Parts: sequence; C-alpha cells; structure tokens
Amino acid sequence: MKKPVLLLCLLMIIGWSKIFAQTLYVDGFKGRDDAKGSATDPFSSLEKAVTTANTFSGKEPVNIKIGPGIYVLRQQLEIVSGNATEAVSKYTLEAAIMPDDAEWLPAKMPVIQSVSVDNSTAQFPHCNGILISRNNVSIRGLKFLGNANPNVKYYYPVVREKETHKDLEVSQCYFIGEKNSAPIQGAIWAHGPGIHVDHSIFYSCKNALLLFRSISDLSVTNTIIYGSYEAAVWFGPFNAPFKFSDNIVTRCNYFWPRPENTQPAYQFHNSVISENDHYLGYYTNMGPADAPAQSVQESGVIKTGSVLLSEVATAGLPNDYLNMTDKSAGKNIPAGIFKNRK
Repeated sequence: MKKPVLLLCLLMIIGWSKIFAQTLYVDGFKGRDDAKGSATDPFSSLEKAVTTANTFSGKEPVNIKIGPGIYVLRQQLEIVSGNATEAVSKYTLEAAIMPDDAEWLPAKMPVIQSVSVDNSTAQFPHCNGILISRNNVSIRGLKFLGNANPNVKYYYPVVREKETHKDLEVSQCYFIGEKNSAPIQGAIWAHGPGIHVDHSIFYSCKNALLLFRSISDLSVTNTIIYGSYEAAVWFGPFNAPFKFSDNIVTRCNYFWPRPENTQPAYQFHNSVISENDHYLGYYTNMGPADAPAQSVQESGVIKTGSVLLSEVATAGLPNDYLNMTDKSAGKNIPAGIFKNRK
C-alpha cells in the first residue's frame, strides 16, 4: 500500500509544480529579461513574459503578475495559445498589487503605454497595444495610456479581432487618453461573445468600447466612462440581451450609437447617463447621427446632475483619482476602480 500512495503523492507534486510553473512575474524596476520569470527572479518586460507564456501548452491556467513600473510597447503584444485549440484554460494579465489591496497606491499600478508605429492592417492601418488571439483572457488592475507616437492616428490598447474567440474580462483597469499628445481611438475594440467589463474607468478616450461582430453575453458594470469625444459605446447589429448596470457615462459626445435601420431592445439599469451631448445614435459615414430612443427600457437611470471626479490638483495625484467625489451625482452607485474600498 505504501508504494501506490507514494507514487500518487509524487504525481500530485509534479502536477501542482506544472500548474505553478504557469505563473510568471514581471517587475519593471528590478527584473531582467534573461531571468527565470519567477517571483524572486522576474522578467523586466511584458514582451518577454507574454512570449514565454505563448509557448505553454494551453492546458493549464497562465497567470502573469505585473509589478509596479512603466511598460512601453514598441510593437504589438499578441496573446496566443500554445496549442491548436486556442485554449480553454484561463490566461490572466494582472497587477501584482490590485486596487483593493491595502498597500495599493496609484504609483504602484502598472502603466502600459505604446510608442509603436502602425502594426496592423486589419480593416485599415492602425496600432494595437495588446492583441488577444485566444479564448479566456482576463486583464486586471492595469493602467493603459494612449499611444505617444505622433505618426499613429488610430490606437487601440486592447483588441480581439476574431469573433470566434470567447470570454474576455477587463476589470479594475484605467484607460486614459490625451487627444493632443497620446490619444486612444478606442480603448477596447472586440468582437465575439463573453465580453465583460467591470469596475473600470475610461477617461478622455475618443471611444471607450467598440463592440461589433457576434456580440453576446456582454456585460458592462460598475464602470465610469467620462469624456468620450466621439461615443462611449459603439454596438454592433445584434439584439442579444446584455447587462448594463451601475455605470456612470458623462461628458461624452454620444452615449450609444448602433447600426442604422436597427432598433435593438436595450435595457439600461441603475446608472447615471448625464451631461452628454447626444443620447442614442446610429452609424453613418460621417460619424454618429441622432436616433430615437425606441425599444429602450430604463430602470433607475438618472439623466440629470453633474458627475464630479477626483482629479489632480496642487497636491498631486490623489489615491482615488478619477473616481467620483462625495459631491458627485451618482455617488451612491458602486462604480469606479475599487470593488471593496469605501
């Protein structure tokens, strides 16, 4: 009896070691790209971590833990599976210190910024930051800035091109654009089912969410979209149910354009949608145009009041930056970067 038990224990140890080996660590301050990628010997760049993870089998979960630092993307960073099935296991890119952790500070949040030239010709020349080319990807606790390369007109930090891919989670992330120096054309440009955006903040992106082909199982929750100077959400020609709840959408040009000659049955819940120039729109070659609010159900939606965010002042970057202040409309709605903090 002892030998089978010992063999079983050894197999379990080997199995757990293999799963543990799927976790990689990145540290922009003390890492090295000729390191092992372990907690005590981390990589220095996201490129090295993702390139290494792309060689894994795809059968076990992959977790890339990203420490504080600025991570500059000089080319497209593509996430793929190491096998032909495009993986059923979870692949996670996440901050080593998450916003709800007691030790979190704005300076400890990993910052991702592209300086790449155009690196994709899919549909038209543009620049992708992270291209997701597999199933079941989660991006958590990261801050994305715009592309600072003046030769790039269209920059998309997170892209999923294939509508056959499924399950993309973006949680507790910032997307911050600056249209005069480092613009974001669309923060998340994604096709396919299972897109879930939660507790994230989109600030001064030309468009926050671009969701077009084969969209189903969509949810946008507990999120702030502020200052999208084209539209907050562009939505494809689909009538599948989606969840839109506990969000703040304000100071945008359009709230939600959809394809011309369609009237999807939208449902918006428990949100502030105020101080936008236009409400619903539809696609045209000249940009969005006003559309009537037909087939729309609203419950607990507030369309008045001013949303006030905690922004940089003389004291520098506040710990709750770009979250709502106590005097903001919608302060009772649990939207923003924190899930558990008060």
